[in-house]
Amino acid sequence: MTQYSTITSTQAAVLQPKNTNELKLSDAAFENFRKMIYDSCGIYFQDNKKYLLESRLLKRINFLGIDTFEEYYDYLKYNSSNAQEKKYLYEAITINETFFFRNQPQLDALVTTVIPQIIASKAGRSKIKIWSAASSSGEEAYSTAIIIFDLLKPKYPDLEIEIVGTDINNAVIETAKAGIYREYSIRNTQPYYLKKYFKPLGNAFEIDPAIKKVVSFKNFNLFDDISMRSMTSFDIIFCANVLIYFDAKSKMKVVSNLYNSLNKGGYLFIGYAETLHTVSKAFTIVSFPKTIGYKKE
Repeated sequence: MTQYSTITSTQAAVLQPKNTNELKLSDAAFENFRKMIYDSCGIYFQDNKKYLLESRLLKRINFLGIDTFEEYYDYLKYNSSNAQEKKYLYEAITINETFFFRNQPQLDALVTTVIPQIIASKAGRSKIKIWSAASSSGEEAYSTAIIIFDLLKPKYPDLEIEIVGTDINNAVIETAKAGIYREYSIRNTQPYYLKKYFKPLGNAFEIDPAIKKVVSFKNFNLFDDISMRSMTSFDIIFCANVLIYFDAKSKMKVVSNLYNSLNKGGYLFIGYAETLHTVSKAFTIVSFPKTIGYKKE
């Protein structure tokens, strides 16, 4: 009987797969994995992504000492500890490419128009609740907090903000909670912000405690209807570069849930390469310089 080991995602990342050339993902196994992944998190691997899925699963398979993709599929499906193993699966199949101030036009729209508009509509109650869905390692959530602290807090001294960052990949959530980043992540950060809101830490930079205090992170599956019911009363939701991994049916489901998570008058922002054109007609499109937002009327 094969003996299985449990490791952290960090340990898994440094292991080199063995016998890579000997393991091949059959069409049947690809179909099984594709359905399992789709049913559990909504991510859909097109036929031309078979090799990509194969390469991403190999490292985990080789570490566990499993001989075939079929055996790994059975392990995920029938093993009593498969909930934890599925977290490793999600880490293997998701891409986490991000950095601070990645989408400046959206941040500009936030501080010049969106938040002042929402504050005005709250009749003096100045708490803003923001969700960074699919937040990866936290750069988007922290960038949002920094820009609000720097440009809006002086104008609205009573302004309270709560930012929640979520991601299906638990490894990047742990990075986000630590709030320590290397040069790659801060490459687009103005020296002014770097000096004011980061602390040098060897060859890395740590987020200022005042910023970390208003941002929390948790592991979360956007495709889980039960979990989505707990995400309510948000004024703004960022969900960038997520919909591109879903098919039409999954997009409609996720966007509908995001719509329900927003307050009336709230805004949804998605990625540059994404659109809600064929996904939802529930939102009103609002144009800003170099970007658009989707408003819940």
